Amino acid sequence: MTDFMKKKDEQSYDGRILEGIKLHRAIDSYTDKHPASLELRQLLRPRHDKYASVVVDLIWDHCLSINWSTYSGTTLSSFNQDLYEIMLRRKSDLPPKLRAKIQIMVRNDFLMAYANEDNMRNSLRWMDNRVNFKSNFVGAIDDVKENKDYIFDLFKNFFPDLIKLSEGFCAC
Repeated sequence: MTDFMKKKDEQSYDGRILEGIKLHRAIDSYTDKHPASLELRQLLRPRHDKYASVVVDLIWDHCLSINWSTYSGTTLSSFNQDLYEIMLRRKSDLPPKLRAKIQIMVRNDFLMAYANEDNMRNSLRWMDNRVNFKSNFVGAIDDVKENKDYIFDLFKNFFPDLIKLSEGFCAC
């Protein structure tokens, strides 16, 4: 939900929701500065130019989807269903922009967008159509294919560090 709100909107929340918002912002900041993300961004820059940092996040989402069972005791599908139920039940707590889209996002199973190549391609094409400048988001599929082992090695270095950050941040 943090992606659908401005920093000033945080004042509308407290307790566990605010804690989650702050964790999300800390994760975004940490991810942008992590050496593995910086290395991946350099690899992606020729194809994605100013959107390379966005593509890093998309590729990390893909890597997590593929490696979900390594980091979780539940399936990705089960986790997503639980999250969808919470979001729909707590719809009134969501920022207005997200509230307006949540039904469609759940119906389209948006959290599975990067779990396989077909879903990823559809999501990336949609993103390419949303931006005003040449982005080539769909080229991220080629990036992953061309550099799969290298990218997944970077992810294996990055994600345990992100887990440590999250565990030290809160009892979420």
